[in-house]
Amino acid sequence: MPSPALTATDELLFSQDEAGIARIVLNRPQARNALTFGMYQGLIDLCGRIEADPSVRVLVITGAGDKAFAAGTDIAQFRTFETAQDALDYERFMDRVMGALERLRVPVIAAIAGACTGGGAAIAASCDLRIATRDARFGFPIARTLGNCLSLANLKRLSGLVGPARVKDMIFTARLVGAEEALAIGLVGEVVSDAEAVAARATALATLVAGHAPLTLRATKEGLRRLQEIDDAQGERPGDDLIRLCYTSADFREGMEAFLGKRAPDWTGR
Repeated sequence: MPSPALTATDELLFSQDEAGIARIVLNRPQARNALTFGMYQGLIDLCGRIEADPSVRVLVITGAGDKAFAAGTDIAQFRTFETAQDALDYERFMDRVMGALERLRVPVIAAIAGACTGGGAAIAASCDLRIATRDARFGFPIARTLGNCLSLANLKRLSGLVGPARVKDMIFTARLVGAEEALAIGLVGEVVSDAEAVAARATALATLVAGHAPLTLRATKEGLRRLQEIDDAQGERPGDDLIRLCYTSADFREGMEAFLGKRAPDWTGR
């Protein structure tokens, strides 16, 4: 029998109802739901748990509160990075997180209120359906904050939604895309008034989807994923040189310290 309410961790809440709707709440509202490495691992673990439970028919992911879905990775954790391999391992890890959502046999709905940036936007892009509040904002403002880069998998994922030209616009200008623009370009499928409305709409949509033929949904999701799949070869991958270029640079270290110190970074291009 499905459990009515289970807690994965204090920062990652999990529940499941009798209708087969599972819910994950990113629960760090004091930090705009910025994700720790433990939370990312928790997402992978919960995807494994859902995959093994035939009673789950759909998953809804949301952020606690109404200020943010998720404001990306907790920047303080990057202070442990010392080598190029640290950066490559991080991006491999992130690809595992996004891949776990994309490979999940059930549809995944992102219910987005407020800021949805960085790693949070990558999670949303990995979901199958996205609903947002009117005040939601999306983007990867790394060109003015950390000076790092997106992996090729994330670039491909995002460009599959909005196209390469819009990805360049978002990254190069470091601007955040508003909800109405996100709807117009296909980044989200619906826009509703506020956090209460997005929660209600997510439940209604999840209930609808949960009542449909699960094998049809599974086959459609997996078929589309295979069309977009990047080769998962071991060792050196296309784009590894770009990850090393950014994450081992003085600019990345400067961007991180400036972000944490609440000051403007001094970019040098090195």
